[in-house]
Amino acid sequence: MDAEVVEVVVTGPDAGWLAGYTRTLVEERLAACGHQFAAVRSVYRWEGAVHDEPEARVALHTRASLVPALVARTAELHAYDVPCVLALPVSGGNPDYLRWVVAETREP
Repeated sequence: MDAEVVEVVVTGPDAGWLAGYTRTLVEERLAACGHQFAAVRSVYRWEGAVHDEPEARVALHTRASLVPALVARTAELHAYDVPCVLALPVSGGNPDYLRWVVAETREP
């Protein structure tokens, strides 16, 4: 069961946008839930310059097999040219919670 579940980290321009994005993915059953951090600071290099910007971040819980669909949907919804979408493996956890994540997401 553990290998089926991943945490997908996505950043966005602000907490409001990210809340709507997360709701859309949960409604579409691409994610079972999302735990949002309203304020993070992102320091990165883009187009030759170093940027230091406020962002928001969400940790989505989903099936590993849905990551390609989640990445594609993010590309459709996101304002960034290259949005941060990172799928992290889950190596363990509450078996009941992991079953719930699988049950609340669609088949790939």
